[in-house]
Amino acid sequence: MPAHTTASDLSKALAACRKAFAGIALFSGVLNVLYLTGSFFMLEVYDRVLPSRSIPTLVGLAALALLLYAFQGVLDVIRGRVLLRIARFVDDAVSQRVYRIVAKLPLVAPVTNGLQPLVELDRIRAFMSTVGPAALFDLPWMPLYLAICFAFHPLIGAAATVGGLLLIGATLLTEILTRKPAREAAALADRRSGLAEESQRHAEAIQAMGMTGRIATRWSEINRTYLDTHLRTGDITVGLGTLSKVLRMVLQSAVLAIGAYLVINQKATAGIIIASSILTARALAPVELAISQWRGFVSARQSWRRLNELMAKIAVDPAPLPLPRPSRSLVLESVAVMPPGAGRVVAYDVSFQLSAGHGLAIVGPSASGKSSLARAIVGVWPAAGGRIRLDGAALDQWAPEALGPHIGYLPQDVGLLDGTVAQNIARFEPLPDAGKIIAAARAAGVHDLILALPNGYDTPVGESGSKLSAGQRQRIGLARALYGEPFLLVLDEPNANLDKEGDEALTRAILGVRERGGIVIVISHRPSALTGVDMVLVMRVGRQQAFGPLDVAQGNVPAPAPLRSGGVAA
Repeated sequence: MPAHTTASDLSKALAACRKAFAGIALFSGVLNVLYLTGSFFMLEVYDRVLPSRSIPTLVGLAALALLLYAFQGVLDVIRGRVLLRIARFVDDAVSQRVYRIVAKLPLVAPVTNGLQPLVELDRIRAFMSTVGPAALFDLPWMPLYLAICFAFHPLIGAAATVGGLLLIGATLLTEILTRKPAREAAALADRRSGLAEESQRHAEAIQAMGMTGRIATRWSEINRTYLDTHLRTGDITVGLGTLSKVLRMVLQSAVLAIGAYLVINQKATAGIIIASSILTARALAPVELAISQWRGFVSARQSWRRLNELMAKIAVDPAPLPLPRPSRSLVLESVAVMPPGAGRVVAYDVSFQLSAGHGLAIVGPSASGKSSLARAIVGVWPAAGGRIRLDGAALDQWAPEALGPHIGYLPQDVGLLDGTVAQNIARFEPLPDAGKIIAAARAAGVHDLILALPNGYDTPVGESGSKLSAGQRQRIGLARALYGEPFLLVLDEPNANLDKEGDEALTRAILGVRERGGIVIVISHRPSALTGVDMVLVMRVGRQQAFGPLDVAQGNVPAPAPLRSGGVAA
């Protein structure tokens, strides 16, 4: 499998198994010597036992062969178990890193199948758990078998060598002919899985608007192309695999014929006929096994390459020096925002400053860049230009895990995870403080609502909160955002699914954060969400139009100074 110029996590995991691989190489060496047992047993039977008609010799040889076969079986089992554990070790070593890639991938690039990195890791582990790697350790021992064949007679050795070269040629031909269709099949498989995932996510809209048949037709077209490509790859592999089997059988018969010819001409013994036939088959077995496992090898190699590329693209988050808890200000300095993979800026030159206790409403028409700006403020998307600072420190000076507790975020898609209400509010902390969970629920005005659920705080919410109503999800999401009293609270359309009681609870939560010295940013089209804020930022077509006190923007009192376009209040 190819490696990057710098050692990847996968390469490091394999390198950590050097001693295990050395053990497998040693076992393989002993095993390949033991594989000679059958050949030499038959040689001795035909050349020693039959001419002498000695039963004790036959019993002794049979007992010795049985012992060697048992030892061979034990070593084979040990080798297989070690390979399984190497595969498990590699998976354990990189699985958390791969999960972090899965979690972060949508934030850095558009994806069709977000779970693909996990599939790639599964393919690598699956191949490493098969007999395919064992064949690679057996291949270097082919010259030993061929040398013994030459020792029997040069003609037998030549026949075995020609057969081995033909099988190796079939292996190389398999690689050349399947490389392109295998790559195409993998890409089509990703498209097919991506469309299926989209259909599940948007099942309601697809069903309600009668699009099921058309989407099914589109999926069938992709699937048909995938199957055609997969079939083409399979045809090549099966065809060349069959060719290798036929070549092997022809070779065995040829070796038998050559042996018979040599016996007739008294240039070899009868035992050599059988022994050389068995030996030739053993010599070519690793090649044939490699051909039969070639599809899995190609798939694992492609997964290895793609996973390495993803690991190189999505670097490990750095661990900068821990900073003190923010408590004073949020500053945006000429910030520009570009969605991952979009190739265009959706928010330009946004600049403002908020101090502890401020509440800001970001308003503007649809597609004006409000939600994109919110994602940049909480660190979900890196700023394409400018700086976002908390207490003077740019967001990239914080490790995400360290910044998270200081930020509360309620996106439009609330994003509850499968677990209990308490686990979601506590952001899945391993040992959460029950008092902090209840405090967050009270701050969000959702404590009584949670107690009314079947199991209270221990009620499972289901995948994406499917067991709750939209309003319940939004209010529990607000409690999660408030957990731990974060300094910065960003709410994107927080009242989209709330009734009057929910609106009032939201306003109290916003005022509560401001009273304790936090900063709140609210994005909403509904005026009720702006009740608890004192500042407003107007966005239009991705540009900052105005920034200043809310009452001035609403025209409730005469403005003490005009609002500067694209800047701060004069």
